Amino acid sequence: MAEIQPFQVMEIWNRAKELESQGKHIVQMQIGEPDFSAPDPVIAACSEALKHNPIHYTSALGMPLLRQAISQHYRERYRLDVPASRIAVTAGASGALLTATGVLVNPGDEFLMPDPAYPCNRHFVRFFEGRVNSIPVGPQTQYQLTPELIAAHWSEKTRGVLIASPSNPTGTMLTPEALRAIIETVHARGGVAIVDEIYQGLTYASEFASALAYSDRIFVVNSFSKYFSMTGWRLGWLVVPQDCVREVESFAQNAFICPSAPAQYAGLAAFAPETTQILEERREEFRRRRDYLLPALRELGFSIPVTPQGAFYIYAGIERFAADSGKFALDLLNEAGVAITPGKDFGAYQAERYVRFAYTRSMGDLREGVRRLREFLCA
Repeated sequence: MAEIQPFQVMEIWNRAKELESQGKHIVQMQIGEPDFSAPDPVIAACSEALKHNPIHYTSALGMPLLRQAISQHYRERYRLDVPASRIAVTAGASGALLTATGVLVNPGDEFLMPDPAYPCNRHFVRFFEGRVNSIPVGPQTQYQLTPELIAAHWSEKTRGVLIASPSNPTGTMLTPEALRAIIETVHARGGVAIVDEIYQGLTYASEFASALAYSDRIFVVNSFSKYFSMTGWRLGWLVVPQDCVREVESFAQNAFICPSAPAQYAGLAAFAPETTQILEERREEFRRRRDYLLPALRELGFSIPVTPQGAFYIYAGIERFAADSGKFALDLLNEAGVAITPGKDFGAYQAERYVRFAYTRSMGDLREGVRRLREFLCA
């Protein structure tokens, strides 16, 4: 536990709540949570299930109907044949990541990851006595790993890689060609790839390409939290190789018993056409927010050399303003009432030079946040 670090952003979040309790208005751009609630069809489906269905344990792998619905989602939206038998419904993407690392990581195993990256990923590997080799990445590679970086850092202890596209905190994506090349590089060395696709659907530059198009020997993590706006429902899924299903089921039985039954009934409605229409409208709203906030931050002097193509984050350099992103974020919160995330939450490489903005608030809030930023930076 000494090596499992808490979220730095929670210090910002707690301080923001403290200021709000004093009557101050805070523009909160620190948490990666959509400001939209779950779509009405999802809420209605859960309500109906509570009224008419017995709420008991389900299979550790999830309700067969939901696993089939996810399989159908891959078929209809991405033209991929992903059998329901390879899909495990989980307690959020966190449950999926914990399950994948629990099944794959032996003591002493090493996983390669980019730095910066979502902090829990390295901690999940550590839980099972593995080690993470965090590879520094920058705008030259879209803040993503490349086959060349993987080959250069691969060692006898390397078990595989954990990558994300779109990524947190940068919002950047791997191209289909890059994704295929990474998977081939890992497979050629006898390794395994865990691919985090929890922001699948929230893409703005091009249609999303799933890693499942390139291999059935990988572990793919997904979630109902981001695109489907169901963060508090704690529902996700994990796609695994067919010969690993039994191990995944055994781990899930022992760790979780099963995912939330009410959430699973709700998840069935997440793929309904009327829900998809709502979600696509929200995706366009996120695009509008990005297209406002990105040039506004650049105009203020933040260094953002790479345009984020997905998720709802902007990873911005603060070298023109400060040398410590943690102090910068706290000063901005205390003095201007704008909450953002310091870069040290996401790794060690140049973390003091970056902050993350989440455009998960209304356009009105974003405009007010930019106004306050301008005043703060010009003071």
